[in-house]
Amino acid sequence: MNATTQGLVCAHHHLYSSLARGMPPPPRTPTNFTEILELVWWRLDAALDLESIRWSAMLGALEALENGTTAIVDHHASPNAIEGSLDVIADACAEVGVRSVCCYEVTDRNGLDGARAGLAENERFLRAGGRGLVGAHACFTLSDETLEAVCGLAADLGVGVHIHVAEDRADAEAGARLADRSRPEWLLAHCVHLESDLPGTIAHNPRSNMNNAVGYAHPAARENPIVLGSDGIGASMLDEFRVAFVRLRESDVTATPETVWEWLHAGTALVPEVANDVVTWSYDPMDPWYLAYTPGVRAERVEIDGQVVLDGGRPTRVDGDEIRARAREEAERLWQRM
Repeated sequence: MNATTQGLVCAHHHLYSSLARGMPPPPRTPTNFTEILELVWWRLDAALDLESIRWSAMLGALEALENGTTAIVDHHASPNAIEGSLDVIADACAEVGVRSVCCYEVTDRNGLDGARAGLAENERFLRAGGRGLVGAHACFTLSDETLEAVCGLAADLGVGVHIHVAEDRADAEAGARLADRSRPEWLLAHCVHLESDLPGTIAHNPRSNMNNAVGYAHPAARENPIVLGSDGIGASMLDEFRVAFVRLRESDVTATPETVWEWLHAGTALVPEVANDVVTWSYDPMDPWYLAYTPGVRAERVEIDGQVVLDGGRPTRVDGDEIRARAREEAERLWQRM
């Protein structure tokens, strides 16, 4: 009999990156993290419209479900399609059957009007009953005035802030700027170059950090709650668990996969309902010592809120083949706009 677990949480995702795979190369090869943002991601997010946002979220949610991930904490940016974007993402995830916690990335890199529009989208979505946080990109693209506005809005609405923190040395001053601002309910993504302690939950994204060559965050040395995210590289949290373990093991040969298994399940604190979700896996036992060295484990059946949303490895609410086909079409259209 196959083993079951509760649902898993991707604690830091960028669903719009679902359409980035296979896209044409940038105008020139990025040589550092800032250039990766400028030449790849900030070109892609500027080309998004509501239709491409929808299909990127549908594809990302489908892939999450197929990997036993029943909740996604998303961090979104689409500077030329801001208003209504969070509804599109939340509705797409709900259509597939996956829970979502949304936010819009506030930043000054698109001017003052862009920052105000981002703040307004967070406020509109949350006041209308959407589930989410107030989003912010990173301190190095935020003025003090905009950062204060983000903090003020989050406090007014009684939610945390979801923000990238010291992912690269370009944002090394984030710790100092957030020292008197960060709160326990905040979600701090990356924290690779964070030298001081900040209150909040740290979302560790090992594959992305390696892919961007920004360094190792050493999450085991932190006193903060640690959760695992993908930073947009899909939502297979068992894959993320394995990479997080070998990265930890590389720095400490005495480390065990049980530590990272705790990080994986700590995501439940962000979306408590996943504790009642039931995922039936293709493998038994679902034990960290086995899973750390066993690839290819897949979800076969998923129940969310008592409803079967994946059966025999296939979604029950949507046509997975159609989603993949439509997402491919939208990706091609997106790349042409870039």
